[in-house]
Amino acid sequence: MKFFVDTANLEDIKKAYKIGVLSGVTTNPSLVVKEGVSFETRIEEILQAVPEVESVSAEVTPDAVTAEEMIAQADELIKINNNDKNITIKLPMTLAGLEACRYLTKKGVKTNVTLIFTANQALLAARAGATYVSPFLGRLDDISEDGVQLIVKVAELFRIHNLDSQIIAASVRHPDHVTRVAMAGAHIATVPFSVIEQISKHPLTDQGLEKFANDWKKAVQ
Repeated sequence: MKFFVDTANLEDIKKAYKIGVLSGVTTNPSLVVKEGVSFETRIEEILQAVPEVESVSAEVTPDAVTAEEMIAQADELIKINNNDKNITIKLPMTLAGLEACRYLTKKGVKTNVTLIFTANQALLAARAGATYVSPFLGRLDDISEDGVQLIVKVAELFRIHNLDSQIIAASVRHPDHVTRVAMAGAHIATVPFSVIEQISKHPLTDQGLEKFANDWKKAVQ
């Protein structure tokens, strides 16, 4: 399973990229608003900061409700950073979003269909040609459903029907989510940088490092 970082914070993105685990970045208008910069500027900055990742998702804005409006926005987003091939157009799971997905896919543009909450929605997105489908875990957990079970269903569905779309486990909130979606068959987990920090740590690792350091001091005295 690959890791994407789910943020528009440039410093967090650079930190994840520097440690060598980053395969992509997902953003959305809400995350960019928190950073106090224009959407296009931040997408360009991200593309320049992580040149070797496979995907940087740039989402159409909520006021684009028709396929034509989404495609028009996508055309402008694709131009950012001189038509960088790493850019992925993020589209909502709506009929209009699927129509835009099919059009962009035929044009050779990578797409990420987001806000997926059922296996049927994931199936529709895959059939529309989505490069990535993004089922949301945490928000299902919030309404007392097991979000990881959605990943299980989608992964099995894609296996049975030999579908090429990659599953991005989204709304991942803690280390146990990461382990479970990896075992469930997600191709990618998109996570805040804080979750990457959490899964890199263990108390016994810290204790072991402390013991090694203390023993080393004794050995060199």
